[in-house]
Amino acid sequence: MVIVFALLALAVLVTANWYLWRRLFRDTTRGPGWVRRGGALLIAGGWALAVVALVAERTGAPFWLQRVLAWPGFLWLALSIYLLLAVVAGEVVGPLLRRFLERRDRSRAAVGIAVARPEPATAVPQPESVPAGAVSESLPESVSAGARPESGTAGAQPSSAGAPPEEPPSAGPPGLSAAPSRRLFVSRVIGGAAAAAALGTVGVGTYGVLNGPTVKRVTVPLAKLPRAAHGYRIAVVSDIHLGPVLGRGFAQTVVDTINSTQPDLIAVVGDLIDGSVKDLRPAAAPLSQLKARHGSYFVTGNHEYFSGAEQWVAEVRRLGLLPLENARTELPWFDLAGVNDIAGESEGQGPDFAKALGDRDRARACVLLAHQPVQIHDAVDHGVDLQLSGHTHGGQLWPGNFLAAAANPTVAGLERYGDTQLYVSRGAGAWGPPTRVGAPSDITVIELASKQA
Repeated sequence: MVIVFALLALAVLVTANWYLWRRLFRDTTRGPGWVRRGGALLIAGGWALAVVALVAERTGAPFWLQRVLAWPGFLWLALSIYLLLAVVAGEVVGPLLRRFLERRDRSRAAVGIAVARPEPATAVPQPESVPAGAVSESLPESVSAGARPESGTAGAQPSSAGAPPEEPPSAGPPGLSAAPSRRLFVSRVIGGAAAAAALGTVGVGTYGVLNGPTVKRVTVPLAKLPRAAHGYRIAVVSDIHLGPVLGRGFAQTVVDTINSTQPDLIAVVGDLIDGSVKDLRPAAAPLSQLKARHGSYFVTGNHEYFSGAEQWVAEVRRLGLLPLENARTELPWFDLAGVNDIAGESEGQGPDFAKALGDRDRARACVLLAHQPVQIHDAVDHGVDLQLSGHTHGGQLWPGNFLAAAANPTVAGLERYGDTQLYVSRGAGAWGPPTRVGAPSDITVIELASKQA
């Protein structure tokens, strides 16, 4: 079954890229040449770089090699998505543009024919007093011998030396002979517009990620929260994804943004990194600067289990964060709990809600840190008041939000499930392409509100 799925995915990928090459390079050129060959090399080479970059990251290739491959490879992934979408959109625009050009050419041809058509010649009447024979006597011999003009039209016909050549018979309706060049023109316009749109979209989306996340503020009322905790601020950050693309400078931006909100507590809800402690320790170092009145807490995401979760748990503890591995801590006004990510099940370190929440006092409000939104159903069963999650990236690259919605109960924002509320952050960074489209990165300040206040 896995092999069948892989072959199907490969067939779809090859077909999509052949279609992309056809529309961008074959249809925009008059024949085989270096442009078509260069286009094939660009598309095939881009995907080769993307695959090698993914494999290098997952297999722990030398970090310098990961960094060399990551930028062009991952950016090609994003660019190819928007090239394909733009070219597909061109299938609708192209026929409309061709129809417009055809009508314009027909109109111009009709106007040109009307202007070029001469006025009908007016016959010059012969004087009645001059006999017809007298005219022939006065003409040269060469004219009178077979080139005599007909009676009643003498002088009306232009001489043969000055007459314009006859029009060749029309090969068809006006504009038909220009159809191939028109199709080429339209293909080039659509291809150029598709390339410009894709490059612009990826450029803006990449700038948005590298510029750092924005701060969102959301108020969440909790029925069990005491009056004294009204206005308590939790800074939620997820999916930073430090790795071969986003490094120490990006981590510093995230830390500075969080600290600027002056939170009471900081919650890092998984997918902090994409790589080993050995490679990314310098990149993660700014996390030691996080400041909050009641500390900073961390739970694992699925990507931690691709990169050595145990080592990263130890590293974040060294940096001053408090890992919650299926554990709970009692803060002055509510319980704060955390569970491991589902990906830890393969290593015997999966989520254990009973261990984290089984013996708690349910009269107290409870906030749960859990990386994936799908863990909300267990949270509801254990009487959690608020779950804080990430994982979805809000879809990251539109229309990825529709795929994310199919796999997660909530893609982004705040929703209620029974007596439990779920807040999902879109994340601070990006995985794969350092690009976001339609899902801007964020750090969310959750302000808890007491219904008793």
